[in-house]
Amino acid sequence: MKDTGFFAEFKKFISRGSVIDMAVGIAVGAAFTAIINSFVGDIINPIIGLLIGGIDFSNLQIVLKPATETTAAVAIRYGAFINSIISFVIIAFALFIVIKAFNKLKDAKKKEEAAAPATPPAPPADVQLLTEIRDLLKNRE
Repeated sequence: MKDTGFFAEFKKFISRGSVIDMAVGIAVGAAFTAIINSFVGDIINPIIGLLIGGIDFSNLQIVLKPATETTAAVAIRYGAFINSIISFVIIAFALFIVIKAFNKLKDAKKKEEAAAPATPPAPPADVQLLTEIRDLLKNRE
C-alpha cells in the first residue's frame, strides 16, 4: 500500500532535518530554562532578598483572602512574577549574545568570500580549441 495524501505529507515533513533540529533546540531550550530558573531562584533572589531586608523574594505576595481550614489562600504572588521577569531577561540576554556571535561569524564569512578574488570561468571548449589553433598558426609563421 503506497503512502499518499495527508499521512505521506506528514511523514515527509517530520523526516526533514529542520524538524529534528527544531526538536533538539526545544530540548536544549528546556534544559537551559531549568538552569536559568535555578540561577534566579537560588542565586539572584537571595541576593535581592538580602538587599531588601532579608525577605524571601520568591514568596512576596498580597493576600486577598486568607487560608481557612478547608480552602487555600487567594493571593497575588508578585514575587513569583518578578522571578519570571528576571528569568526572561537573563534568557533573552543569553540568546542575544548567541545570535550576535552567530551573525558576526556569518558576516565575517561573507566578507571573506567577497574579498577572495574570483577566478574567471574557463572559456567553452570550442573557444579553447580555436585559441589553440590560432596560437599554432602564429607560431608556424
